[in-house]
Amino acid sequence: MSAITTFTGGETGRWRIVRHEVVTGEPLAPAGRLDVAVERTGRGSLDAGWVLRGVPSYERYVNRRERAELEAASPPLGRPEATSAALIPITKSPAWWDLPQDERREVFEEGSHHIATGLRYLPAIARRLHHGRDLGEPFDFLTWFEFSPPDAAAFEELVALLRETHEWTYVVREVDIRLVRDPA
Repeated sequence: MSAITTFTGGETGRWRIVRHEVVTGEPLAPAGRLDVAVERTGRGSLDAGWVLRGVPSYERYVNRRERAELEAASPPLGRPEATSAALIPITKSPAWWDLPQDERREVFEEGSHHIATGLRYLPAIARRLHHGRDLGEPFDFLTWFEFSPPDAAAFEELVALLRETHEWTYVVREVDIRLVRDPA
């Protein structure tokens, strides 16, 4: 099993939470900071407001060509200039999960152009998708993005475009958490 990435919202962590808003569904408890840890156990801090876990993966929705394009264009996480970030946990409806894999793919890319849209914003915006559904987590997906402050407008544009797609009609819970990384 891949290492589990744990996102812990509380009072400690390198990332300062500057905005936390509910897009749809239930909120998360308020938190001032975010700690991101990659570990095999996936434990979070006991005094945290919330702990979200996921396993990094893109394999469910991309084909070989798309994966190669994403890998070639994607910058690494942790770039020094990428001091802005967003954690956007998402849960999709039972109707989404009732669709066969090929129909989910049809909605995801052929209909909503999720991958093609995201590719237009690389390498300015680094991203990683974490799957939480198979871990029994409250969110199906934990989407993590890092970018430099001058790319904030491009990130807002990307998020707005994705939220306008048919795919987003299946989203039943979404929380948008914006962050700033403190200097090391």
